[in-house]
Amino acid sequence: MIIIGCDYHPSFQQIAFVDTETGELQERRLQHREEAEKFYRDLAAQGMKVRVGMEASGHARWFERLLAELQCELWIGDAAEISAKRVRKQKTDRQDAQLILRLMMKDDFPQIWVPSWENRDLRQLLWHRHRMVQARTRIMNQLQAVALNEGIRCKKKLWRDAGREQLEAFQLAPWASQRRGDLLELLDRLNPTIGKLTQAIDWEVEKCPAARRLKTHPGVGSLTALAFVIIIGKADRFQCGKQIASYLGLVPLEKSSGNQRRLGHITKQGNSLLRFLLVEAAQVTVRSLPEWRSKYCHLTLRRGRKIAKVAMARKLAVRLYWMLRKEWDYEQLRKFGSYAGKPGNRDGVK
Repeated sequence: MIIIGCDYHPSFQQIAFVDTETGELQERRLQHREEAEKFYRDLAAQGMKVRVGMEASGHARWFERLLAELQCELWIGDAAEISAKRVRKQKTDRQDAQLILRLMMKDDFPQIWVPSWENRDLRQLLWHRHRMVQARTRIMNQLQAVALNEGIRCKKKLWRDAGREQLEAFQLAPWASQRRGDLLELLDRLNPTIGKLTQAIDWEVEKCPAARRLKTHPGVGSLTALAFVIIIGKADRFQCGKQIASYLGLVPLEKSSGNQRRLGHITKQGNSLLRFLLVEAAQVTVRSLPEWRSKYCHLTLRRGRKIAKVAMARKLAVRLYWMLRKEWDYEQLRKFGSYAGKPGNRDGVK
């Protein structure tokens, strides 16, 4: 068997590999993409079993597809944990590859969960719609600025038929008029595209029972439900709601020592899209449920609006986690909560 420690870069990879039968250790630097592809195809042609370990990084989709095609085993590790295991203060590509290989040989490699190809493709759908909505928002803000410069403050009414006619009727300078026309044209092109992407997300939710259950929670729509399911993946990877909050970067940064406890802003680790959607959905939940509105107002008075929004987003994330893990809908969550089966509350009924 060939075990390969790979320090991956966008343009090349430094590898250290060993043959477990002979104990021979070699190092090579492979340029992307032709040289690297030839090296791994030659190993597969020899009928040798290959295991490759690398840190989690971007821009490696083609490399993962190549290894899957050649039926090579791929281990992807937590980059932070691998870095913490480095003893020497010197850091080079060769030493990084040797460290990964050494961890794999000692069975100490911090392997992480990797989503399936279908899961990754659905993430592209979510990100594509999110970026299109952001582009549309920027265009609408620019058109609102054009209207404000002409003394018109319509807000949402600007996008109705009457507001659109009023916007197009402004007498502007030549280049300002050109800018208005281009922005309106881009807006007309983005709206149908976003509509199709939204419809595609609704179709995916209908095919996913877990996402349909999450949608029963007030404030959670198709986009948030589908994003939570595909980004969290297997709910049993986490033991409690605190781990979910930490995974999504909704916990405060902590630098404590001795008797002093120092808490900072949230870590913002994890998926930024899901964190954004949870904050948006939590604000809708606050407007829908009286008990959430009371909690939000209390936190706003004590800590401010920004911290209150993040706190409600964390609470929503924990609730959705238990719904996903227990396969509950919202009514079952209200009846049993996350305390089912615990001592003193054996039936889980509040």
